[in-house]
Amino acid sequence: MLSAGDKAFRGSLIILGGSYVLLVLALLVADIAYCSAEHLKGLFFKREIQFAAWLTLKTCTLAAILSILVGIPLGYILSRMRFPLRWLVDALVDIPVVLPPLVVGLSLLILFNQPIVGETRLEQWLQDNFHAKVTYGELGVILAQFSVAAAFAVRTMRVTFDQITPRAEQVALTLGCSRLQAFYKVTLPEAWRGVVTAFTLAWARSLGEFGPIMVFAGATRMKTEVLSTTVFLELSVGSLESAVGVSLLMVAVAIIVLLILRGIGMEGRAT
Repeated sequence: MLSAGDKAFRGSLIILGGSYVLLVLALLVADIAYCSAEHLKGLFFKREIQFAAWLTLKTCTLAAILSILVGIPLGYILSRMRFPLRWLVDALVDIPVVLPPLVVGLSLLILFNQPIVGETRLEQWLQDNFHAKVTYGELGVILAQFSVAAAFAVRTMRVTFDQITPRAEQVALTLGCSRLQAFYKVTLPEAWRGVVTAFTLAWARSLGEFGPIMVFAGATRMKTEVLSTTVFLELSVGSLESAVGVSLLMVAVAIIVLLILRGIGMEGRAT
């Protein structure tokens, strides 16, 4: 039997925490109520929306793969190794997360348009064959997404390796395995849930990225338009219902991603 104090405590928790849950639910209900089923059906057949959805799927997947390729080794280094200025590397990883998104995009734009003093031929070659293909192009979208998503992959992999005891890896070393063999045959298989989680988080973060893409790659239709920038483009021409429809599509994808993460977590607790 709960006392009056316990009931008051639980009630305050439900009111304070539930208010935010109700806000999120109200936002979703408002979006669904605003956009009609007929408009949604027609929206998904628009050529521009189909292109944006396909480009989003491709760039998010590539950005997530790149994030994993960086996140696994860097997460392992930060978790298991001690070296000078480790704290600085740890802090640098978080910079893309804490910086305003527009600043990340602006920094990328400056980096890839930085002149090389005294190397005019090299500068011209880079401008013609590298800079022009990255800035305001599909590669620019991937790089803008990767710049932020990789930080989430690194953090996830570091926590994963922190939770894995190094004892099995040390035993493998005593049995004749090299450091590389011990990592790939012992540690990495144990970290598979963390790898899937890091990939999913990086993919989801790439899906919602807007500021860096807008500044660094632009929002050119049928070229660099992804779903996040589609919402902006539809709003800019006064098509609010189309913007809401695309937003609902992104919400549906986000829910699928969250269900995957919850499934991984439940399976991990079960084992």
